[in-house]
Amino acid sequence: MIGKIIKNISNVYTVLSEDEEFDCIPRGIFKKDKNTPLVGDLVLFDKENKVITKIMPRKNELSRPRIANIDYCIIVTSLKKPDLSLNLLDKQICYCLINNIKPLICFTKLDLIDEEAKNNLKNLRKYYDKMDILTFDNKHLDKLLSFLKDRVVVLTGQSGAGKSTLLNLIEPSLNLKTSEISLALNRGVHTTRHTEIYNLKNIWFGDTPGFSSLDLSNYTKEDIKNSFIEFLNYDCKFNDCLHDKENDCQVKKAVLDKEILLSRYNNYLSFLKEATK
Repeated sequence: MIGKIIKNISNVYTVLSEDEEFDCIPRGIFKKDKNTPLVGDLVLFDKENKVITKIMPRKNELSRPRIANIDYCIIVTSLKKPDLSLNLLDKQICYCLINNIKPLICFTKLDLIDEEAKNNLKNLRKYYDKMDILTFDNKHLDKLLSFLKDRVVVLTGQSGAGKSTLLNLIEPSLNLKTSEISLALNRGVHTTRHTEIYNLKNIWFGDTPGFSSLDLSNYTKEDIKNSFIEFLNYDCKFNDCLHDKENDCQVKKAVLDKEILLSRYNNYLSFLKEATK
């Protein structure tokens, strides 16, 4: 039979097929071939023996969180407790685009910020929207749910940003575990212990273990440069311009002219340093 992996705990994979769930283990050959099944995979499995026999070709995958065949990645971004981190947000956007996954941003905890911060947020949202990275907030879910109908979506973001809370708002019967934020650490406790996909309102949502940092060292400087898609609007003198040290760089000029956010450019420079080649 063919089915979709919707949950993974240790070496047990829950496969959904014809509205029925089967807890299966993978064939040993997968481990030998270093081709571990992922949540989101379409697989062939032996119904009687509860064994996954084949992984169908993937259109994409993420290594962190470990999930495959994603249409959109919602970057759940807290504005307060934990505080907004533009560096982390831009790194998550970079990570998604390098892996050919369309990022969306969902801002949470708008009720905790003051008027000045709300005005700054409005300008920030305009900038990302102009990049064709759509932004939403968890106070207006209808717009987000309509956009994502029939899509496979993964939720990522800093621990305590509100991923599980967002799923609970969409479907209260889930009653996913959430936790209070540590004021001392300015982050939440990892309350999601495994990767799982929920079908809610005709959308497949992936709830994954939270993370507070991403490693870009496996990517090239060119990968990182191309993920800053607004830079592509500027023609530099040399095609291999990295927009960091070169003279007459049009991207650097755009930063000075405030066409490119200074925070975006500074984050880009810091990400370049992480690349090993």
